Amino acid sequence: MRFDARRFCVLFLAAFCVLMMAPVAMADIPQPWQMWMQIPASPVAAKIESLHTLVMVIITVITLFVAGLLVFVMFRFHAKVNKVASRTSHNTTIEVLWTVIPVLILVVIAIPSFRLVYFEDRTHEPDLTIKVTGHQWFWEYDYGDAAKVDFNSKMLADDELKPGQLRLLDVDNQLVVPVGKNVRILTTSVDVIHSFYIPSLGVQRYAIPGRTIETWFKVDAPGTYYGECNQICGTNHSFMPIAIKAVTESEYQAWLVQAKTKFADNAPASAAPVSAPVQLAAITH
Repeated sequence: MRFDARRFCVLFLAAFCVLMMAPVAMADIPQPWQMWMQIPASPVAAKIESLHTLVMVIITVITLFVAGLLVFVMFRFHAKVNKVASRTSHNTTIEVLWTVIPVLILVVIAIPSFRLVYFEDRTHEPDLTIKVTGHQWFWEYDYGDAAKVDFNSKMLADDELKPGQLRLLDVDNQLVVPVGKNVRILTTSVDVIHSFYIPSLGVQRYAIPGRTIETWFKVDAPGTYYGECNQICGTNHSFMPIAIKAVTESEYQAWLVQAKTKFADNAPASAAPVSAPVQLAAITH
């Protein structure tokens, strides 16, 4: 069978475009064979994608430049066309350029990187604060003394799934937050190190025993956004998903009223009490 290079290139580009556009169908969950980042659903995630795009452009230009330079050298200085080898061993201009240019490139990457680190670190005007505690192997969400809502969130087993729910991602109790509000997240753990990770919201913070670590997010649109613990934490590490349901302010207030009743007597027996030193510990980066 004759190899058709043109047809192969067309099919490759078509497949690549399909894979790149896969996340457009649904922004809040990962897609099969997805090669790009999920569509940003928060300001933090948008800035992360922007930095990612900048770095991708830079490394693509560098890769093409180096590849082109190698091809040029292969043909320009081939033994057949360059009978007498050059004996040049030092070139001040070239050495200055290959030192200064990489430094400038790193500065271009470093400035937005540091801005992003400080931007996603914390919000100074939170509308809501939720304490997230990692357990082996589920999450506990505490809305604070004012709301008096504290509950566990566990993955639904296969026989508990309803039509439309996602295997290994949906949970019995979702973390409900209002759209357009700054939500401060305080992560900690009662046993081992976990990681609170929601790709489409740009959230990734470790949950470490004895420490309280801060981050935040603001959901742009209503929907359910999924994540996972991405720190290997034991046998059932892959079975502690995160499901965040973003709703309007009125829907959130209605849910809060119901949640106060639903979880009024829900004192998680498996949750180890947090000692005073941990509660008063300084929030670390």
